[in-house]
Amino acid sequence: MAKDKNTFYITTPIYYPSGKLHIGNAYSTIACDVMARYKKLMGFDVFYLTGSDEHGQKIENKAAELGITPKEYVDGMAQDMQDLWKRLDISNNKFIRTTDDDHVQAVQQIFEQLLEQGDIYLGEYEGWYSVSDEEFFTETQLAEVYRDADGNIIGGVAPSGHEVELVKEESYFFRMSKYADRLLAYYDAHPDFIQPESRKNEMVNNFIKPGLEDLAVSRTTFTWGIPVKSNPKHVVYVWIDALANYITALGYGSADDSLYQKYWPADVHMVGKEIVRFHTIYWPIMLMALDLPLPKKIFGHGWLLMKEGKMSKSKGNVVYPDMLVERFGLDALRYYLMREVTFGSDGIFTPEDYVNRINYDLANDLGNLLNRTIAMINKYFGGNIPAALAAETAFDAELKAMAAEVTENYQKEMDNMQFSSALSETWRLISRANKYIDETAPWVLAKDESKQAELGSVMAHLAETLRVVGILLSPFMTQAPFRMYEQLGLDFEKQGAWENVAFGTFPADVKVVEKGTPIFPRLVTEEEVAYIKEQMGGGTIPAEEETVAAEWDPTTTVLTSEKEKQIKYEDFDKVELKVAEVIDCQKVEGADKLLKFRLDAGDEGHRQILSGIAQWYPDPAYFIGKKVIIVANLKARKMKGEISQGMILSAEKDGVLQVILAPESAANGSTVA
Repeated sequence: MAKDKNTFYITTPIYYPSGKLHIGNAYSTIACDVMARYKKLMGFDVFYLTGSDEHGQKIENKAAELGITPKEYVDGMAQDMQDLWKRLDISNNKFIRTTDDDHVQAVQQIFEQLLEQGDIYLGEYEGWYSVSDEEFFTETQLAEVYRDADGNIIGGVAPSGHEVELVKEESYFFRMSKYADRLLAYYDAHPDFIQPESRKNEMVNNFIKPGLEDLAVSRTTFTWGIPVKSNPKHVVYVWIDALANYITALGYGSADDSLYQKYWPADVHMVGKEIVRFHTIYWPIMLMALDLPLPKKIFGHGWLLMKEGKMSKSKGNVVYPDMLVERFGLDALRYYLMREVTFGSDGIFTPEDYVNRINYDLANDLGNLLNRTIAMINKYFGGNIPAALAAETAFDAELKAMAAEVTENYQKEMDNMQFSSALSETWRLISRANKYIDETAPWVLAKDESKQAELGSVMAHLAETLRVVGILLSPFMTQAPFRMYEQLGLDFEKQGAWENVAFGTFPADVKVVEKGTPIFPRLVTEEEVAYIKEQMGGGTIPAEEETVAAEWDPTTTVLTSEKEKQIKYEDFDKVELKVAEVIDCQKVEGADKLLKFRLDAGDEGHRQILSGIAQWYPDPAYFIGKKVIIVANLKARKMKGEISQGMILSAEKDGVLQVILAPESAANGSTVA
């Protein structure tokens, strides 16, 4: 089978319909959508698959609780999923359901083939099973073990936190051990197969090298699943059923497998890190047994966490995407999820960060650039965009060079699915364009008739920058690029192709709209943060916590500190904390960890502070215009040949660092007490 070179096949995990999907689920689906749109932008023939994993004991139990059949239950949940993906502008080509007839028939065929080959055999299974996880565990894999008075194990807790139960039943087993050496050899021959690299090391060291056990692949204690054709009292274990979706969705095992022939093997399976094992061990071995090509890459992304850890209804910290879209718009959600989290790592959602991203990045940086440009073109040129792109000012060539550099870097980051970094590159160009306005001062040029050519060049360069930015943003935002182009007098459908991304392709005789409209209105931070917290359930205290709050005695609290000694107030009073506005921020040459800040802290001139936070903030331009809190009276010292005149305050926990931002209304140089 020879896959077409210009095709790209990407898949999400298929979601288990046990409850309403939250922003963690949306994160995976939007990430795949961004990659699918990017590849389409680059001219690829893309097939994007998502779907629902609808079998298993948990579904059977859930439906029984509701007094309906499992099929009735999953029909409703699958429709809810598809409605959500439509609302999020997900561009999937197909939504597969594991209850689809063609999938069921193909899975039965796959099972029988593996049985006939001897890769699957009948035996008896006794072990610990988590209904919630649809997964078996050995005693050593349990996070907690319950024992009776004689020391016998009577239960336990899975790594996920769900309780397990003892299961003893006849079961079919897949000879995983037969393929262990072949799988390790494949890993070695294809070093990019599992990304990030840390996920591969975990699979090898924790699961394969200790000895890969044969996998139970059927159940007889419930009926909601795909029956084994030759022994119908067994249903196929949910993971064998679910994993096969990636090929059955393309028609594998059916009369028409043309899509399979065209798109397989998949270019990327994108999954959450909690199911990497199933996709990087069980799935490749299953394909090897079927003598089918393996997917090119499996990317195990991190989790989107809350400050309290994973999202949980009982904690009142679940965030649903439809709420955020209704309140703040779709593009804000898509942008936040892709910008805030370094892909592959865990990220932390806070209402404050969400609102700040909208205000700082979208309203201030991007929105103001568009608004100012439209207003100036109307004011100085009657709405007509000057055609000249000659380097009339001393800053024109630098802006053009920055656009070319950003576009090149953006493409590299997108190809590696580093979406946050690609957006950081785009914001470098946006920040540079805003700085370009201040450098060229169009309002000054407009007062001098002899400077009309320079003024025209500035307007042309700004319009051209926004046109390029619209193309770079189009995989991430499905609405803003169209609205930007509309205000610029362009048609994104006709002029938003990748071939037009270079400077110098702006059409002639274009007129902007007479009055620009903010595409991202500025938000009142306190109001919107409060709204999100209320929607999360943060406005109420659970009943069990009310009693604790009423009886609280602060003198009984054990105070913890990472420092050895407590300090007196007089010692703390020696520290002078001030608010400082970031005028400029750059990386320090030859120092990967350092950022160099130029700050207005109310001094007689600007001060400079170096901070070792570059790994958490890959885009230094993020800070420009923001206000931070500094230690103003710290003795100056030199680092890497640069003077550092203070310290910027930040908060760090569990390896995640965040710079503490001051309110925009705080005056530069005001003291913090």
